[in-house]
Amino acid sequence: MKNSFFMLSMLTVAFNMAAVSVTSPNGNLLLNVDVDNNGAPFYSLGYKGKTVVADSKLGLVADETAFTDGFRIVATDTATIDRSWEPVWGEYSSIRDHFKELAVKLEANDPAREMTIRFRLFDDGLGFRYEFPVQNGPNYLTVKDELTEFNYTGDHTLFCIPGDYDTDEYLWSETSFSGLSDALAGYNKHSEAQRVDGLTIQTPMLIKTADGIYINAHEAALDGYPAMLLDVDPEDFSMKSHLVPDRLGVSAYLLLPFNTPWRTLIVSDDPRDILASQLVLNLNEPCKIEDTSWIKPMKFVGVWWEMFTGNQKTWAYSDDSLAKPGVTDYTQLKPNGRHPANTENVKRYIDFAAKHGIDGVLVEGWNEGWEDWRSYHKNRQFLFDKPYPDFDLPALRDYAKEKGVKLIMHHETAANAADYDLQLDRAFKFMKDNNYDAVKTGYVGAIIPRSEHHTSQWMVDHARNVIERAAEYQIMVDSHEAPRPTGLCRTYPNWLAQESARGGEFESMGGNPPSHTCILPFTRLKGGPMDYTPGLFETRLSYYNEGKTSQAGTTLARQLALYLTMPSPMQMACDLPENYERFPDAFQFIEDVPVDWADSKYLEAEPNRYITVARLDKNSNDWYVGAITDENPRTATIDLSFLPAGKYVATIYEDAPDADWKENPQAYRIRTIDVKPGMKLKQPLAAGGGAAIRIQQKK
Repeated sequence: MKNSFFMLSMLTVAFNMAAVSVTSPNGNLLLNVDVDNNGAPFYSLGYKGKTVVADSKLGLVADETAFTDGFRIVATDTATIDRSWEPVWGEYSSIRDHFKELAVKLEANDPAREMTIRFRLFDDGLGFRYEFPVQNGPNYLTVKDELTEFNYTGDHTLFCIPGDYDTDEYLWSETSFSGLSDALAGYNKHSEAQRVDGLTIQTPMLIKTADGIYINAHEAALDGYPAMLLDVDPEDFSMKSHLVPDRLGVSAYLLLPFNTPWRTLIVSDDPRDILASQLVLNLNEPCKIEDTSWIKPMKFVGVWWEMFTGNQKTWAYSDDSLAKPGVTDYTQLKPNGRHPANTENVKRYIDFAAKHGIDGVLVEGWNEGWEDWRSYHKNRQFLFDKPYPDFDLPALRDYAKEKGVKLIMHHETAANAADYDLQLDRAFKFMKDNNYDAVKTGYVGAIIPRSEHHTSQWMVDHARNVIERAAEYQIMVDSHEAPRPTGLCRTYPNWLAQESARGGEFESMGGNPPSHTCILPFTRLKGGPMDYTPGLFETRLSYYNEGKTSQAGTTLARQLALYLTMPSPMQMACDLPENYERFPDAFQFIEDVPVDWADSKYLEAEPNRYITVARLDKNSNDWYVGAITDENPRTATIDLSFLPAGKYVATIYEDAPDADWKENPQAYRIRTIDVKPGMKLKQPLAAGGGAAIRIQQKK
């Protein structure tokens, strides 16, 4: 909904126009656009009188023609727009969309070409995209390269992960332009991914300049186009777009007219502004789903973590293979006795969810196909309407309904996206027939078709098709191993969450350092919410019997805080029911914490170091505060000036004085104190620790 709208537009038409400039509404950002002596378009961006992006070229190269030089500016169109809209879910109940727009029309001769570069300058950053109308020439383009540059001004600090066409599941490096080569050399290649050779990094990425200016670079509204990586030149501190190609080396096949995704830069000298920015969402189209009443933010538990804990539990029903001679159906396979997606165990999770007011239960490994899925030279086909023999779907469907709990479907495709396309309608109909409203999708492995990557144009189109088809069946989606999010959850709010980064599951596979969740909100989460799977209570090495040597990078109290610092409308309580039953007082916070918010206040932040945030429940007057730190203990200062007038009581879930993420991660305490507006709480955080607070108004 538009609560307010103001637009001032001016169209200027000329021949060989001079450079054009526009400032952000608050005047802090200055954008300049021009063409050089060769007719190549370029831009620069300043912030509070300092250049943050020096002159940087723009353009696109296709086999048929090049939109790179020979241009002249023939018209500009400017507008000031101030409006607001109400998201279906999110960090805020209302989002302001206030920007100045500059559309620069470019024309060239010999050959004839035409394009418009549209810039939108917000108080917190810049978005721009290429718009290609129907040409007096080739209108089918085979795109090989995009020349978009981001030329920075010094050897800044970088927070980044390696460029990879197939995975985002890396730990983050804090390095510099000059140190990037050494930083990237320290990564191991994933066996099922294609790491890009050379100095290439992924977006979203974050820069901190020596002047204390923070810059997040990413893209918005990725649709019909490949994802963007960034090639880095450490000698001149520059970055250039690197489009993910197919295995033939083609980045995109376009039919004009076509608009590219937006290239985005969020800029501020206050790191809290990076966290609070809604720029990427604002650059996406409004919601395309007319009736959104069926989209319900939720918490869930699931048959999942026990496959990670070293108990030899398996997603597969059997250790046999259908590929063996004489085996034609799953009833002929011998059960392995280690398959937790069975009727009685799932009922146990349903009972736990019902007892504690948890909305849903995810079940992984319920369906046929797991025995042979890692045999990459076979069909790798999962069947999404065929339960295993030990999974009584009708009985579980009815039992969950009786208990007031929703089952969540799991569609692991083993990256056979082509086959999933063929099964979509049958799979979604099967879900609705059996009372499933949400699905977790997965694409582990090398993509089929073999010519594609996880973030190529074909997979971007596939992901959008899945979301659109799911919306037609009123199904919510949590996608894993899919293209990185770029704010399309505004357009399709049934896309509640994505993985697209190294998540909590890695606490059982080498561990995530405490700093990991102190950088993700500055980077990965700027594209949209993450299914990080917080809520891990049992982290001790002695609990795992698989020879694990790396400690999970968290205290128990920190896991509670992640529900605030890693916001998502679809949040998992990832641990086993028996582990939660050992700590019922701490689990009370997970029961209570909302997943949908009316307002958010970022109180403290420094990338890779610490985050403190307060959020207002959309359905009550309760405030919740989450604070986390890296490997270093610190004292968070929680300024309660955001509270309205009144008297309040705060329930604080915190690290015990002797807590430590390595040595004593389960040491916590719970205390209750009276608080009032304007008070400043001094909240100790253990090394790798955190605190979670519920603030309620006294009656």
